[in-house]
Amino acid sequence: MTSTTQAYRAHNHQHCIEDALVKAQALCNRRGARFTKLREQVFKLVWHSHKPLGAYTILEKLAENSGHSRPAPPTVYRTLEFLQQQGLVHRIASLNAFIGCDHPQHPHSCQFLICHRCDTTVELGNRTLPESILEEAESTGFVTESALIEVIGLCPNCQHREKYPCE
Repeated sequence: MTSTTQAYRAHNHQHCIEDALVKAQALCNRRGARFTKLREQVFKLVWHSHKPLGAYTILEKLAENSGHSRPAPPTVYRTLEFLQQQGLVHRIASLNAFIGCDHPQHPHSCQFLICHRCDTTVELGNRTLPESILEEAESTGFVTESALIEVIGLCPNCQHREKYPCE
């Protein structure tokens, strides 16, 4: 999962995008899933930063990048659905937005730290937390279909800005 320090510090984010793209293409090839040009474009847009993007923002950016008219919303939703099914992106329910998955080759339950000020979002890799929730659910007879944990707060950068506003 994303190194929490990397999302919060300045870095060459192009490396994140390139690494994610290589993983996505390899995964789709192994599964026999077509990674079309549109799917690649949407994937790159979602990976553009460590901040989730909504479908309509993706639509606008596709139109800006192509110079053509904006694609139809169902096209983008189908593309996002494909990327989710392949485990390449996650949907952040509270924001109705999407973020890239660091480890698409390993199906997993998600936990996210979401900064309510700057929207930087970090996927955590805690395996015991989802297991505990699933075990607790099972003990009550509840059948779990998916688990998504979203923790809202302030990232280290925003905390620093709040503490030292003149810097």
